[in-house]
Amino acid sequence: MSLDAELRAVFDLRHAHIPAADLTVMERAAEELARSGLAGHALAVGASAPRFELPTATGGSVALDDLLAEGPVVLTFYRGAWCPFCNIALRALQQRHEEIAARGARLVAVSPQIPDESLSLTEKHGLAFDVLSDLGSDVARQFGLAFDLTEELAEVYESLGFDLQRVNGGHPRTLPLPATYVIDRAGVVRWSFVDTDYVRRAEPDDVLAALDGLEA
Repeated sequence: MSLDAELRAVFDLRHAHIPAADLTVMERAAEELARSGLAGHALAVGASAPRFELPTATGGSVALDDLLAEGPVVLTFYRGAWCPFCNIALRALQQRHEEIAARGARLVAVSPQIPDESLSLTEKHGLAFDVLSDLGSDVARQFGLAFDLTEELAEVYESLGFDLQRVNGGHPRTLPLPATYVIDRAGVVRWSFVDTDYVRRAEPDDVLAALDGLEA
């Protein structure tokens, strides 16, 4: 099963149990975000990746320049450990991590969560790659990915038990679009996936193909 098919199946199952009024709010917000054109203005292939240094879940820090000194980078942005679709997408990348590493690349994931929440995610899934905390979504904003939830959608998320005020360190309404970039050693974006639909994520096979294209 493709990652897309797995995510869509989970979406159908979960949304069958969400109150109709909440679904209406979620669908309206999704339509507004799609119409905003944000995905089309995100960092694109051929652009130079903004440099950053972010804290890890274990108390260290990771700088993009240091990663690029070792090889290409697969950089994926996700909403947080509270998002089931993010968890599935990260697990799918984890399953292909050895293949990514065999191509000389480093995989890193970035979310707006505080480090403690990222640590919980790392422990839960046994992730072999760095999970970085982008509090306030400043790095996501440099990549053109950051957006604010509508007030009514933020209220729906809170009613569903998503405590974004806590896990995002006081930045509860700012999230990144789901996005994955393949960045070559010169710091240039060579492949990207960006979508306003949080159910859609980069297929690991496509990421590997992009890395193979760098080698070619």
